[in-house]
Amino acid sequence: MAVKAEQDLYLDPSIRDWVLIPITLIMVLVGVLRHYVTLLLNSAPKKQAANAVREQRALGRAALLRQTAPLSPIPPAQYKSLSASFAAALSSGEYLKPVASKEGGDDASPPNPFEGAQMENMMDGMKKQGVMMVPNMVIMQYISVFFSGFVIMRLPFPLTAGFKSLLSRDLPMPDLDVRWVSALSWYFLNLFGLNGVFKLILGSNNAAVDARDLTAMSALSGAGGGMMAGPGGQPDMSKLFKSEVENLALAEGLYKWVGEGIEDRVLRSWGKL
Repeated sequence: MAVKAEQDLYLDPSIRDWVLIPITLIMVLVGVLRHYVTLLLNSAPKKQAANAVREQRALGRAALLRQTAPLSPIPPAQYKSLSASFAAALSSGEYLKPVASKEGGDDASPPNPFEGAQMENMMDGMKKQGVMMVPNMVIMQYISVFFSGFVIMRLPFPLTAGFKSLLSRDLPMPDLDVRWVSALSWYFLNLFGLNGVFKLILGSNNAAVDARDLTAMSALSGAGGGMMAGPGGQPDMSKLFKSEVENLALAEGLYKWVGEGIEDRVLRSWGKL
C-alpha cells in the first residue's frame, strides 16, 4: 500500500509578520471598537409610567413565588395566603394599567407599529446590525483582494478531510494537506473564535460578537409561558396575568417547605436519632 508523502511548504516569515499577525490584531481591535460603538448607539432607557412599572412588578413577584415553590422558604400557611392573594389580584385585574380610550370606538384603527417606541426599537436593531456587518464586509473584501490564495500557517495537529472547506476556502489545490490554512479561512476562524478573548477583555456582557438582543422581556415571556403580543407588538398583560394565575395553581401542587422535618434532620446529622 502506497503511503502519501508528507507535504513540506516553506513559508516566508514576512507572511507571518505582515498577514497572520495583522489579521488577528485587526479582528481583535475591530471587536473592541464595535463594543464601544454599540454602547454609544444604545438609546438611553426611558422612564416608564408608574402604573406600567406596577403591572410588571406584580407579574414578577407572582412568578418569583411560583418558581420557589418546590423548595420554598415561606411556611405553608403564609405561602397559601400569598398565592391566593396574588391569584385573586391578577384575576381581577387590580394591577392592570388603564387602557387609553380611543375615539371612534371599535372602528378605530390599530396602532401603527412604525411609530413611537416600536420604531425606535427597530432603528436600534438596524444600527447594531450595521455596526456588526459593515466592518466584517470591509475586512473580508480587503483580505479577498490583497491576500487571496495566501497560505499563512500550518496547524500542528492532524485533521480529517472534512475540515478542508473550512481551512482552505480560497486555495484551488485539492491535494493540499488539510492542515494548511489560507488567509480568508484565518479571518473566518477569528470572526467566530474570538468570543473567549472578548469576554476576557470586555467582560461576559460585551457587544463585540453577534447574537444579542434576543432576551428582551425575558421575565415576561418566562412568566407567561411565551410572549403574548397585543396591539402594536406590546405584550398583552391581561393574558399574561391569566396565564400566571394558572401557573400559581399548578405550583401549589409542587410546594414544599424547606423547613419541613428540620428537627429530625438536625438530630440525624448529630447522630442523636
